Amino acid sequence: MEKKLKILIVESRFYSEISDQLLLGAKKELESENISFEIVSVPGALEIAQAMNIIISNNVNSSKQVGYDGFIALGCVIRGETSHYDYVCSESIRWLNYLSIKNNLCLGNGILTCENIEQANNRAHVDKGNKGGSAAKATLALVKIKKTYRIR
Repeated sequence: MEKKLKILIVESRFYSEISDQLLLGAKKELESENISFEIVSVPGALEIAQAMNIIISNNVNSSKQVGYDGFIALGCVIRGETSHYDYVCSESIRWLNYLSIKNNLCLGNGILTCENIEQANNRAHVDKGNKGGSAAKATLALVKIKKTYRIR
């Protein structure tokens, strides 16, 4: 019998209404596939990769396997009046990509990078863009690839 998949969702709560929609979309997708998940919340997008790194480091077992089959990053960055937006977007994505490649992780990226709150709402809402659901689907697609092409 194949073990049930376990996914870790790390979500930024900086824009809580956007985060709620992203999380709802991801949860609906995982629940529809009967996949178990855990949720960790962090203050902002920059903390997502840091939290994942801490959790991965603390959950590697003796055979060097991470305790989760996949990961979902959820958050939102909205352009403001300073260059802070550019740094947050660039660094959050860069460190997530680094973690996923370094640790061979199946990671769906659901961090929105938007010009304004209207764009964020349109992308996050489950009845519109549903990017949380899309991030979950991306994670599951990568998990399938990892299982299919595993060297025996």
